[in-house]
Amino acid sequence: MTTNEGKVNVGRYSGKNVVITGGGSGIGFATAKLLVDGGASVVITGRSQATLDDALARLGTGAVAVRGDVSSLTDLDSLAERVKGELGTVEALFVNAGIAPLTPFESTTEEAYDQVFAINVKGAFFTVQKLAPLLTDGAGVVLTTSVANVAGILETSVYAASKAALRSLARTFSRELLPRGVRVNALSPGPIDTGILEGSISAEEAAQFKEERVVLNPMHRFGTPEEVAVAAAFLAFDATYTAGAEFTVDGGVTQL
Repeated sequence: MTTNEGKVNVGRYSGKNVVITGGGSGIGFATAKLLVDGGASVVITGRSQATLDDALARLGTGAVAVRGDVSSLTDLDSLAERVKGELGTVEALFVNAGIAPLTPFESTTEEAYDQVFAINVKGAFFTVQKLAPLLTDGAGVVLTTSVANVAGILETSVYAASKAALRSLARTFSRELLPRGVRVNALSPGPIDTGILEGSISAEEAAQFKEERVVLNPMHRFGTPEEVAVAAAFLAFDATYTAGAEFTVDGGVTQL
């Protein structure tokens, strides 16, 4: 973000309360930073206390971290209680926590399959369910999907299916929550350099995967977490006549 952009953003989100799951790194952290810099009060979550501590050191006093696993309903109940105590009500919920392991079709285990769906789908569903009572009228909910849900990318079948489920939830959640004026939309990132691949596969495999994605991308590059954060904030706060939609941030790879 340039200095001028930062000046424009100052105070834009003052008085807004936000919850971001998976907010300690990558897209979640970039979104938290954008909103905190704009004056919002943000609760971030994650499974690693060290990652959350590092994020808080960079976010400053506008953020609070709650350690927990979104696949655990006990942890989500604790999160809801903490958010109620810290913020009271919530204007925006960014359901971003997820994992993205490569799962070759022939060798995918039941354990690997269950873990992806427990975190990416079950976790997202119950995050919204548990925090819905705290959402204000007119609040925005954003679910992180992926371009993998519309593209047949090798070794992503389980991950892609989990993100397709989130795309569906964006529609059905919208029907459930629109009577309260709560908008639910999906944010679909393409190849974004968040470091998540390096955390799940070898450096060599990650480098090869990235090279393949760059070649296929019309912009011939990976996007940045900050570019996705701008889209997340737009859906959460500015897209007031948009519900059940999926907004793609992918360098044009699924469109061109």
